[in-house]
Amino acid sequence: MTSQWSPTRLGNLTGKRVVVTGATNGVGLATAGALARAGAHVILAVRNVELGAQRAAEIGGDTSVVKLDLADQSSVRAFPNLFDGDVDVLVNNAGLVAQNRSETVDGFEMTLGTNFLGPFALTNLLFPRVRSLIVNVASDAHKSAKIDLDDPHLRTTKWSAFPAYGRSKLAMMLWGLELDRRLRAAGSPVTSQLTHPGWVASNLSNVSDKRVMSAFHTVVKTAAHVLANDTDAGAAPTLYCISEPIPPGSYVGIDSRLGLKGAPTLSGRSAGACDYDVAAQVVAFAEKETGTTIPV
Repeated sequence: MTSQWSPTRLGNLTGKRVVVTGATNGVGLATAGALARAGAHVILAVRNVELGAQRAAEIGGDTSVVKLDLADQSSVRAFPNLFDGDVDVLVNNAGLVAQNRSETVDGFEMTLGTNFLGPFALTNLLFPRVRSLIVNVASDAHKSAKIDLDDPHLRTTKWSAFPAYGRSKLAMMLWGLELDRRLRAAGSPVTSQLTHPGWVASNLSNVSDKRVMSAFHTVVKTAAHVLANDTDAGAAPTLYCISEPIPPGSYVGIDSRLGLKGAPTLSGRSAGACDYDVAAQVVAFAEKETGTTIPV
């Protein structure tokens, strides 16, 4: 009987450089910590550089902290100029669940702008310096979501928190499908993967919006301690993509019936996340909104 996956599978990553977005809390922090312990140079791409420096000190190892606000396209455009050299792996981990509808400085619906359009532009802009792998942290929340490209920013459609989150993650899944197709068609040495961290007992909803109702948050945290992965287990699907020889364009999720708590495993996606025509439309929309495209 084989043992379950563990971070020791990462081996020695000395000499590798990895960008991790949203690395100050939750799964991003756990991902950055595991990579640093494996010897990688980890670039913590974070909104709050003071907190980032504190986290880097806690993690130890070889790290640097670089300012990045995915809800601000000017910050995304500035990011590649804030450090030198290539990176081996880009981990698009940052995400939020907003509790009220708002818009980014660029006029994007906040959840879509932060969880999809920000990482999309970042990947396109940084791509010429990525050597090996792009990991996009998505979610099984995509399975119940639908995207209306006639009203992508939900200006006329009714807005609510978790459907908006699911839509942003479906957009990321469809982008992943098209990204993988383009990379393969171009014969690129870079591959891309998608992951689902499970339901993680972290402060995703708390850091997303300070107006979260305390009663809601208490219920979520109480349930999470029973049903959810801890942050290390939530980071495992991303780390699995880095350590294991899996097919390009895979979706790595959680080995349990509901995908809530368990070990990393190759997972299934919804039929809606396998539609190449819709994926091309989503990517065309994102290219238009961000003014970026992947240079392959």
